[in-house]
Amino acid sequence: MHFTITKLVRPAAMAGALALLAGAAVAQELPKTMIWTSYDVGSAGYAEASAIADALGQKFGTKVRILPSGSGIGRLQPLLMGKADYGYLATETFFISDGAYDFAAPQWGPKNLRAVLGRPASISMVTAKDANIRTVADAKGKRMALVAGNPSVNVKCEAILAFGGLTVKDVDPITFPTYSAAMSSMTKNQADFTCTTPTTSQLYELAESPRGIYWVPLPADNKKGWAALEKVLPIMKPFNEDIAAGLKKGESVPMAAYRYPVIATTADKSDDEVYAFIKALDETYDMYKDGTATMKRWKIQEAGEPPIDVPFHPGAIRYLKEKGVWTAEDDAWNNKRIKRLDALMAAWKEFAPAHKGDSKEDFEKAWMAKRQEVVAGLGD
Repeated sequence: MHFTITKLVRPAAMAGALALLAGAAVAQELPKTMIWTSYDVGSAGYAEASAIADALGQKFGTKVRILPSGSGIGRLQPLLMGKADYGYLATETFFISDGAYDFAAPQWGPKNLRAVLGRPASISMVTAKDANIRTVADAKGKRMALVAGNPSVNVKCEAILAFGGLTVKDVDPITFPTYSAAMSSMTKNQADFTCTTPTTSQLYELAESPRGIYWVPLPADNKKGWAALEKVLPIMKPFNEDIAAGLKKGESVPMAAYRYPVIATTADKSDDEVYAFIKALDETYDMYKDGTATMKRWKIQEAGEPPIDVPFHPGAIRYLKEKGVWTAEDDAWNNKRIKRLDALMAAWKEFAPAHKGDSKEDFEKAWMAKRQEVVAGLGD
């Protein structure tokens, strides 16, 4: 009798196990075709996306089409409309999750995105050496270069000013029409400092100019400074940078790191699909890590941890946990970030209909005030 029951049960159990294994294999298979968005051709984001796409093609036979765009809206629209699988994005990832700046308009508002990975990209206050700015607080009263219509650059400057107990009102802000003009302004003695990434081409000219160059440090042990910075822009953390204009071999400067590019997708993307994607990114790392000077920072131990612009996707978290990268502290950060995003989306749902008749300017002003109120209400 016992033998008969065993004979009946075993095939069913084996069939179930085989079905599970087959399901796992399907779940972890990379799609044969993918569409990504990125910054313009010639940008770091496009170059890195292209190098990664080439690696996936070589190893898995996956064909990737990249849709380049010079605007955050152009990179986000295909993703939100379901016409792209992933975006290699910049700080517009954070802005759209908060419904801030360009996304404070009635047709936008907070959107539910999730991160897969994000390469650390350093940033700090850079000055003409003869301006005698050695700490952030020293920038008081000095000329700060901003970029017209570029909140991604400008808000990072606001956050770094906060590190030194300053606001834009404490300095002399000068707005330049283009990023290039702003970055060249110190060499031309039109400004004293700005905030940018350390390998911006114009900064090498500054380093060789009579004015010289100086990177203002953001020490990791300045807890008060970091707390103030994070209140303005909660997507950065301390980072020790050794690749920068004006730095000699062996030198480094404590800076801030945000994420660029951020590989992001929509929250409703299948967990299994995202798991397969991040696994493929990890497995092909050695094939693309030397694509540019900074691509080595795509290692999941660096690119797969908070803070980042939006919460991590559950499919990415599953893989990061398997690899021993994800911690309990990371879980706590992610839950807090989801709470913020959920609160802002709920607030928008009530706010947008109530302000339907407002002018564009009044709508944006009222929403930005509401956004601040919601974020303040979440506490620390």
